[in-house]
Amino acid sequence: MTIDQYKEGHIVRYAYLWKWQRDLGRDEGEKDRPACVALTFRNDAQNLTHLVMLAISGTPPTADQTAIEIPQLELKRAGLTDAKRGWITVSEYNYDILEQSWDFPINSPPQGRFSRPFLKKVQAAALVTIRSKKGRVDRTR
Repeated sequence: MTIDQYKEGHIVRYAYLWKWQRDLGRDEGEKDRPACVALTFRNDAQNLTHLVMLAISGTPPTADQTAIEIPQLELKRAGLTDAKRGWITVSEYNYDILEQSWDFPINSPPQGRFSRPFLKKVQAAALVTIRSKKGRVDRTR
């Protein structure tokens, strides 16, 4: 298992834990859902790959969420061909470590990948949340 298998922009099925679920005391996501490997940070000294995972949903964002609507071409690239519409939430994220994750699908290949230009837009929006130190849901154990 290496980060070479999973690159920024890849779409995987992931047991995403929403912030509201965490705030209720839950520590597991209710279901596997499409999620984007938005950012990766490699720590070679520890031999660990840190991940920022963003949820993808077919439901429009709530008033307290910030999300980017995914264009139809990007839905196809992401392998989400059954979706009529989709949003990627950028106002919260799951922080996980690839090599230690209970939830990352290491035995399944990515189902698709966002284009570089769309991913850059998503990353820029997610960095606002990351820098604010809000919206982080720690999935490390």
